[in-house]
Amino acid sequence: MRLSNIILPGALCAMALASCSGEKKEEATEETKPKVKIENVSARDVDQTATYTATVEAETVNNISAAMANRIKAIYVDEGYQVAKGQKLVELDDVNSTTYQLQLDNAKAALATTQADYDRAVELLKIGGGTKQSVDQMQTQLINAKNAVASAERALRNVRENTVLTSPVNGVVTARNYDPGDMTGALPILTVSQVKPVKVVVNVSESELSNVKKGMPADVTFDTYGDEVFTGHVTMVAPTIDPASRTFGVEITLPNSDGRILPGMFARVSMTFGQQSHVVVPDLAVVKMQGSGQHFVYVYKDGKVSYNHVELGRRIGDAYELLSGVEPGSDVVVSGQSKLRDGAEVEVIK
Repeated sequence: MRLSNIILPGALCAMALASCSGEKKEEATEETKPKVKIENVSARDVDQTATYTATVEAETVNNISAAMANRIKAIYVDEGYQVAKGQKLVELDDVNSTTYQLQLDNAKAALATTQADYDRAVELLKIGGGTKQSVDQMQTQLINAKNAVASAERALRNVRENTVLTSPVNGVVTARNYDPGDMTGALPILTVSQVKPVKVVVNVSESELSNVKKGMPADVTFDTYGDEVFTGHVTMVAPTIDPASRTFGVEITLPNSDGRILPGMFARVSMTFGQQSHVVVPDLAVVKMQGSGQHFVYVYKDGKVSYNHVELGRRIGDAYELLSGVEPGSDVVVSGQSKLRDGAEVEVIK
């Protein structure tokens, strides 16, 4: 009896402790339910904008070259110079002009002699001292002599035009390959590019091609000018696909009236292909799975959350357009995702 009296209090104590422990576990379970914040999301019309990168090109490129090998006497411009149509750019030695002038003088002298012979033949025929055949022969020689003079004049004119080279357009000098005293060679002496307007060519996928129309606007930005937006228009859509990239070339022309956009600049082009209604969620709701590139959103319903895989569209300020994965009117978790798992019970807090 004495032993029972000793054990019984110990057993009662253990039972009491066990009872307290169970209550604490139950309380702990309630306390470990993750707390989350949610936000109701809906669908709205979203601009369907595609962005491309490209390099600025000149509208036209003119290579200033000599018609034949010659020594450069003077070059009046350098790279970066703005030039006007008809402006004198290069002067070459005119040593060939003397030779072609001599050829023209000889051709004119021969024409004068032939003309005199023809006139005499005609007079002789009138007084019966010649024949019609001789007159016809002299007429043929006269025509040939006139053609020879015209040819010599054309050759001299070409030589003189080749001596002084002018710009065919208003533009900017984008290359200079020689210095005064050099002999002209295979490369052009200068390259003049027309930069008012300029153009960029972007590669558009087959799926986007049907949305691209000639004349539609495009917004273009340049790293040089920060967030400043320049507006251009589609001026050409390639009729055939590039077999390597499976894309179509689309040319966008920018007026560039102030000449600030230069060939070679890196450009970002945005084109809007209408609107579509899609669910838009706060960026805080989007969870990225590390190492996979996939994105998820926790959707709350009836005290639990589901782990929904989503396809992101474009970013809109502090939100994302969703192409799939969440239905309009859903409640999405915007805070507390780190402690969640698919199907977990949660406590919503304000």
